[in-house]
Amino acid sequence: MKQKGATLVQKVLKILQEIGEMAPAPFETPYAYIRRAGNLDRARYWRTVEHMKKRGLIRVASKAGKKFISLTSKGQLTVLLDKAKLFQQPKTWDGKWRVLIFDIPEQARQKREHLRRLLKKNGFSKLQASVFISPYPINREGVEYLKRSGLSNYIRILRVDEIDDDAQLKRKYRLK
Repeated sequence: MKQKGATLVQKVLKILQEIGEMAPAPFETPYAYIRRAGNLDRARYWRTVEHMKKRGLIRVASKAGKKFISLTSKGQLTVLLDKAKLFQQPKTWDGKWRVLIFDIPEQARQKREHLRRLLKKNGFSKLQASVFISPYPINREGVEYLKRSGLSNYIRILRVDEIDDDAQLKRKYRLK
């Protein structure tokens, strides 16, 4: 059940991002939003909106007695992260490795752990404590997410032609 809620959150955030910062239709007539999200149960939709508001993903504003919905900065980052698979797997490997090195201070421990989870989720392999590697290029949305989240201040991304003894990595990624 929790997975369905997460999917609905992603749908609502995507709709808001696609239609702009401020939704053009009054919020108290949710039928257009529900139709865009795939004819959802109205009560479930409203519960999800309240949940998103509590999480700080959206804000509800009143104008002329009508309510409108907009994304917060956190909501925009969430949308960007959903779109940002950090790497794109091309049909053929270009023979280059992408090495991501980071040094995040202890005061930002949460950001460091978030980055590690993000890298592992996106197929990077850990070489050392703060060094991860992937054979795939990092896409624009991934770089944009790193910039907007403030993580890019702590990161360097290298494109490397060769690595000593990369046979194990090639097997892991099924490369020739």
